[in-house]
Amino acid sequence: MGHVTLHGAPLKISGELPAIGSKAPDFNLIDTSLSERSLADFAGKRKILNISPSLDTPVCAAQARRFDDAVVDLDNVVVLVVTADLPFAQSRFCDAENVDHVTPLSTVRSQDFGRAYGILLEEGPMAGTLVRAVVVLDEDDRVIHTELVEEISAEPDYEAALAKLR
Repeated sequence: MGHVTLHGAPLKISGELPAIGSKAPDFNLIDTSLSERSLADFAGKRKILNISPSLDTPVCAAQARRFDDAVVDLDNVVVLVVTADLPFAQSRFCDAENVDHVTPLSTVRSQDFGRAYGILLEEGPMAGTLVRAVVVLDEDDRVIHTELVEEISAEPDYEAALAKLR
């Protein structure tokens, strides 16, 4: 089991991120139209899995905006913003912030994604949500970059993730 911190306090998470070179675990997440989405829906695309606890926090919002801006200059890349937020809240956030180059996806119906990717918070005040992480996949859903942000209140290394797609 992995660990992260929230304002310095250690928290246990469900496991480890997928290994570089491994096939990414499939998922069933909910989009803003309440439809289920899986990896197959993004077949042939390179993917940034932009994972965070909630778009209702400043750091998570900044992370979504940053990847939304960056993906405009990248070919054949989709950014999947995965949070525990309700799809309605994700849609409101994207509309209010003019974030329109990402696909918000919610874990609202299942915690399987968090367990499969090793990023489900198992304890603390945010138990049941996801930690902050970035996973980059190639066109064949092979993992080419991962980052578990050890302090949940910190931003990820955007450039490291984006460099894998340039």
